[in-house]
Amino acid sequence: MEENYLMIMSIAPRPAGTKLAGCTVFITGASRGIGKAIALKAAKDGANIVIAAKTAQAHPKLAGTIYTAAEEIKAAGGKALPCVVDVRDEQQISSAVEKAVEKFGGIDILVNNASAISLTNTLETPTKKVDLMMNINTRGTYLTSKACIPYLKKSKIAHILNLSPPLNLNPLWFKQHCAYTIAKYGMSMCVLGMAEEFKGEIAVNALWPKTDFLESDIHCSEAKMRVKKLLLQYFSNYMSRLIAIYTAAMDMLGGSGIESQCRKVDIMADAAYCIFKKPKSFTGNFIIDENILKEEGIKNFDVYAVTPGHPLLPDFFLDEQPVTVTKEPATHGALPELKEKEAQPPPKPRSGAVEGTFRIVKDSLSDDIVKATQAIYQFELSGEDGGTWFLDLKSKGGNVGHGEPSDRADVVMSMSTDDFVKMFSGKLKPTIAFMSGRLKIKGNMALAIKLEKLMNQMNARL
Repeated sequence: MEENYLMIMSIAPRPAGTKLAGCTVFITGASRGIGKAIALKAAKDGANIVIAAKTAQAHPKLAGTIYTAAEEIKAAGGKALPCVVDVRDEQQISSAVEKAVEKFGGIDILVNNASAISLTNTLETPTKKVDLMMNINTRGTYLTSKACIPYLKKSKIAHILNLSPPLNLNPLWFKQHCAYTIAKYGMSMCVLGMAEEFKGEIAVNALWPKTDFLESDIHCSEAKMRVKKLLLQYFSNYMSRLIAIYTAAMDMLGGSGIESQCRKVDIMADAAYCIFKKPKSFTGNFIIDENILKEEGIKNFDVYAVTPGHPLLPDFFLDEQPVTVTKEPATHGALPELKEKEAQPPPKPRSGAVEGTFRIVKDSLSDDIVKATQAIYQFELSGEDGGTWFLDLKSKGGNVGHGEPSDRADVVMSMSTDDFVKMFSGKLKPTIAFMSGRLKIKGNMALAIKLEKLMNQMNARL
């Protein structure tokens, strides 16, 4: 196979002009979602795409197979090799790599996109699910990389890109889905180790969605993507951060609504393309899609929004003030350093601010707002001027007040009085408050999202 590789490369030089023309890109999980988006982006340059995914037959509700993806890649200007690959099966990986080298002469880029997700805590995660996530996310990434590395080392481009998050050690990201976090971080640790092991030969990096809000993702390779039904279910019981990249899986599983708070997979494809253009010396980085695109001069991110101007969902593993494992490029071989922000004293609650806020909210209510919302919200506020408050957007004209509502609340929100005032005045995004644990929500999450829209309308008056 090695001789075959050299022979083909000698008679098939890479065309000039476009960056990835003639390059071979091996992508796991490329039949749909982010994997396919990255494939189509590269195909426009005339790249050769190896579609290494399990879906050989059409899913009754999810569009796309390795063969339909291959047709789209060809239509976009690339060449395609569909391969049935379950990354848990080392033999299937090896066979696909051999077919890729035989057909295209080598491998220039590997994208480890295949991933499994179960947003369950320790006692609710069956061993079967633990094994699935570990074997696809961590082991699958490791084995696919291992199989491709001998050929990547011969490439002038030589990139491995894992769709995995920065190594954030904030316990928040472990407490409700420990097994998933371990499995996903295993992909990131492959970046940390292989970037150093193959320094100067292969660029090894990770890419993760930021979403100015979090698909996942879902996003994404979590099919991620970042699974809307899981998002709503998880939101109702835990502090959820499903990756907010809108994929067919999210649409299939959840109905309408959440997609408007997501970005299109195109943002990940464009970010991946930017990484592929980097030299081999660009290695060991944990890259956020929006950040690298900003570095490339992109300013308008509405083009990536499913609904431009709409509030976006936050992503897994990204903090407003993270406790992270950080690694400076200049000290790439050093042990990661744990950096933690010093605890800040809680802000002093503002006396009377809650009552004043509700007064302004009441003055802003109308029959149109009530008709559009149709929900009752209860607020459990801690601190001065706190206690139980309600916002009734079901009764004619709407109503607010201190105490419990006359009818059962659809959504119960618990937070400090200071954060409540900040949220209604636009100084604190509800999604950020929720992500950081400052806001707890019980009840109907779709109606909670409606309240966020209402807050945005009221910000100017508050």
